[in-house]
Amino acid sequence: MAKYLWPRYPSLPIISLKPQQMKNLTKWIATVATAAAMFFSVNVKAQINVESPWHLDFGIEGGIPTGVLHTSPAYSKFELGGTARLQYGVNKNVALTFASGYYSFFATQAAKDRGGESFGVVPVKAGARAFVSDNIYVAGEVGVGFETQYTKVKKLILSPGIGWTDKSLDIGLSYENFSRYGSYGLIALRLGYGFSL
Repeated sequence: MAKYLWPRYPSLPIISLKPQQMKNLTKWIATVATAAAMFFSVNVKAQINVESPWHLDFGIEGGIPTGVLHTSPAYSKFELGGTARLQYGVNKNVALTFASGYYSFFATQAAKDRGGESFGVVPVKAGARAFVSDNIYVAGEVGVGFETQYTKVKKLILSPGIGWTDKSLDIGLSYENFSRYGSYGLIALRLGYGFSL
């Protein structure tokens, strides 16, 4: 039967809990409090990161080789790659970038018949972006490309580009020139997804 706190206030029952029930209730309250604290701390961090100048994205790209790779008979007609790009916003209109990843140039059958094979390049590039509007930018990058087959030549990379970006997506069109000991180029379309750090 329910016990009452005071006889003159019969509508206020006293709930008596056994020690085990009290222990379980304490654990439940602690769990809820911890979850709430984590939720609010993550929410606050997300709000702070909106203003962070640092942004990281990961992208995949496909491209068409040019120059000596494309001359008849073409050595490669298609490139597929993936890159990570770190961006630092200097101000609203200018950002500095650092990117690296891997490009795979697929050999044509004609190249394979002559003893050729597909090869890769590891690009390491630094650059800048100038925003001409809230989402549209022009970009320039310079760096080194490390070929992974044959003589493993280090290529000088010069790359202008244009693109569109928002807080998550980045779509860019670029031309990359690989010079030193035989020059070739790459016209590539890149789709990236990123987030603020």
